[in-house]
Amino acid sequence: MFQKLYDKALQWSRHRHAEKLLCVVSFAESSFFPIPPDVMLGPMALARPDKAKRFALMTTLASVAGGIFGYAIGYFLFDSISPWLQTSHYWESYQTAKNWFETWGFWAVFVAGFSPIPYKVFTIAAGALNMAFLPFVLASLIGRGSRFFLLAMLLAYGGEKLDATLRQYMDRLGWAVVALVIIGVGVYKFFFG
Repeated sequence: MFQKLYDKALQWSRHRHAEKLLCVVSFAESSFFPIPPDVMLGPMALARPDKAKRFALMTTLASVAGGIFGYAIGYFLFDSISPWLQTSHYWESYQTAKNWFETWGFWAVFVAGFSPIPYKVFTIAAGALNMAFLPFVLASLIGRGSRFFLLAMLLAYGGEKLDATLRQYMDRLGWAVVALVIIGVGVYKFFFG
């Protein structure tokens, strides 16, 4: 099952509109969309290692542009979205982001940009909390750029060997991820639900 999904992702990564779709996903994920661009960037870098740096740059720039959009949402519309945010599962993340901004400022955006923490929550929080705009953009560029270039370069340099290894273990890896998600949801509901 996961083998077929992997092959389909590689096939889509070679589509003539893949770069445009990568930019759209990268932009949207930074302000409102739940799926990270890594799921497109990875297969694209693996399928076209000669363009991996280009893909990483496109992902970074589109993601930071989306982050600026998220910042604008927080800056101009936070009062309007706050009631929805309070009832969503993002409220706790927003409260964490708020605390991190008060403590670390620039570094909070950098860590959110690099890690799997929901970056969109930090972009909106940065605007809502009036973080200085230029440090926000700089932290976003460094954090997002580091993440996307690291991923693209690892997959591009891994090339055929990495593809063969992934292909060999894809079903096991896929089921392991499903199991981890189920365990994570169970633990979350047990402690916070």
